[in-house]
Amino acid sequence: MIQLQLNKRDFEYDIYSLIKSFYPGKDVTVVYGEEDGTDAELKISVFYEENQITISVFEDGALVLTDSVSVCYEENRKETKNALKRLAYEMLRNLTGTELPWGDLTGIRPTKIPMALLEQGWKNADIAAYMRDTYFTSREKTALAVMIANRERHILKDLNYENGYSLYVGIPFCPSICLYCSFSSSPLKVWKNRVDDYLDALCREIDAASETFAGRELNTVYIGGGTPTTLEPYQMDRLLTKLEERFDYSHLREFTVEAGRPDSITRDKLQVLLDHGITRISINPQTMNQATLDLIGRRHTVEQTVSAFCLAREMGFDNINMDLIVGLPGEGKEQVEHTMKEIGKLDPDSVTVHSLALKRAARLSLFKDEYQDISFQNSSEIMDMTASYCERAGLYPYYLYRQK
Repeated sequence: MIQLQLNKRDFEYDIYSLIKSFYPGKDVTVVYGEEDGTDAELKISVFYEENQITISVFEDGALVLTDSVSVCYEENRKETKNALKRLAYEMLRNLTGTELPWGDLTGIRPTKIPMALLEQGWKNADIAAYMRDTYFTSREKTALAVMIANRERHILKDLNYENGYSLYVGIPFCPSICLYCSFSSSPLKVWKNRVDDYLDALCREIDAASETFAGRELNTVYIGGGTPTTLEPYQMDRLLTKLEERFDYSHLREFTVEAGRPDSITRDKLQVLLDHGITRISINPQTMNQATLDLIGRRHTVEQTVSAFCLAREMGFDNINMDLIVGLPGEGKEQVEHTMKEIGKLDPDSVTVHSLALKRAARLSLFKDEYQDISFQNSSEIMDMTASYCERAGLYPYYLYRQK
C-alpha cells in the first residue's frame, strides 16, 4: 500500500493521479496532517508552505528522497500546480526508473496545450519542444498531440466559439449494466414503467434549456446515456420532436444518437432517427469476443453487432461510429487483434478506442473479491496495434480524451 500525506488538500487529485500512473494496481490512501499509516510500504509526503512545496518519500519508514520547489502559491495557482507536478514526476521517475509516455499530463486532454499555443501563433516545432521540456512528454506522444491539435483546429475553425454551443441529452437506461460501468444508468427492466415519467421531466428541462440558450447558435447535439435506443420508437419520436420544436437547427453541424448496445437496435427505431434527420449514430460492441461479452454483462452476441451495423448501413446511415474498450477482463493482444479484424470487415466511419478505467462505483470494483481470478492486460503495444489497424482502414486520430 502507498500513503499520500498532505498538510493541505490543494492539488490532491493531481498528485494522487501521478502516483497511480507510476504504481498501477497499487492501493493509494490519502491522509492529512499528522495522521500516519504504519502499514504503508511507501509514504509520499507533500508539505505546502507559503512560498515552497517540499516532497519527501519514505520506504518502510526510511527517508529515501526529498526535494523542494519555490512557488508563488497565492499569486499563481496554475503555475504552482504545474511546478508541483513537475517536481513529483521527476522524483517518482527517479524512484521507479519509469518514464510515462504522457509525462505529467494527468487529468487534462493533452491537446489543450498545443491548441492554445497554436492559437497564439506558435510553430509546431516550438510547441513540441515546449511540451517535452515542460511536461516530460515522449517524442511520440508529443508528435501525436501536436498533430491532433492541428486537426482539431481545422475542424473547429468554422464554429462560433463565443456564441455557439453543443447540447447533450442523457437517457439513463440500459438493457443491462456492464461489469465495468460506473455511469448513472439503470436497467430498463426495472424502470420500464417510469421511462415516460422521465421523458416528461426531460421535456420540461428542454423547455428551460431552450430559453437559457435563446439567441445562441446550436452547433452539435449528442444523445447519450445509458443507451438511448432503449427508448421505444414512439418515445424517441417524442424526444426528437420536442428538440426540433424548442431549438433552432439552422446552424447544426452534427446530430449524434448513441445507439450503443446492438441488442437495443431495431429497424423501427432506426427509421425514427432517419425521419428526424439524424446524421450520425454509434454502435458500440466494446469487443468482438463472445466470451468477454458474456463476462462483462453485455447480454448480446457478436452476431447481433454485425446485424445491427449492416441494418443501419442498409437503411442509409453513412456516418457510423463504433466504440471499443482495450483492457477488458480476460483480454490480451490476441483478443484485441481479433476485435480489430472483425471491426475492419464492417468498415465503420470512425472508431473510438477507450482504455478500461475502473471507477469506484463499478460493479467490478465494488465486488472485486468475487473477480480475483480475472486478469487485465493493456500495454503500449496493444494500443499501438489498434492505432495501426485504424490507420490501415483509412481512419486517423482527431481527438484525445483526458489522460489518467
